[in-house]
Amino acid sequence: MSIARRAVSYAALSTVLAVFATALVAAMPGAQAWAEKPGGVSALAPEPTVPESEDGPVTMAKLVRGRAIAPRNAPREVKRVIAFANRIRSRPYIYGGGHGRWWDKGYDCSGAVSYALHGGKLIDSPLPSGPMRRWGKRGLGRWITVFANPGHAYAVIAGLRWDTSGTGGNGPRWHTDMRSRKGFAARHPKGL
Repeated sequence: MSIARRAVSYAALSTVLAVFATALVAAMPGAQAWAEKPGGVSALAPEPTVPESEDGPVTMAKLVRGRAIAPRNAPREVKRVIAFANRIRSRPYIYGGGHGRWWDKGYDCSGAVSYALHGGKLIDSPLPSGPMRRWGKRGLGRWITVFANPGHAYAVIAGLRWDTSGTGGNGPRWHTDMRSRKGFAARHPKGL
């Protein structure tokens, strides 16, 4: 086996082991509530990442059982945005959720996007969807793009859509499919 192929095999194995370890910790009694709180599991163990391929760096996150796995070469801010979004990925939809406090019982569209961005230290306070149309820089970002109009906001982070729509009212979730951008302003954080 070539050295390059062996390195890819080891990288793939390390990703599988990291996902397994995360699942094992989550299966421990009481771990679910602990893991979802700020400073929980992700503060103790690094989040798993998608390894580079034989073709070079990977820029797309992977979706594994509803959880986004960031590319290994993603900037630290992007990895943190993904980790924070993962913390609330099973929370219900609550209109206004995530606007009164960061850690909430549920989140609306802009509350969920705000919480994720706050994880990457990209915003200091939650933003409603209307003001998100003027946040950051205009246009598509390389790693993160927020799409906002007066009534809805969602984000595309490392190629996955973070959105409350298309979930049957179940709150913020990751999606591999994209939606129409028509009527939305596209904004991104500087440098990302």
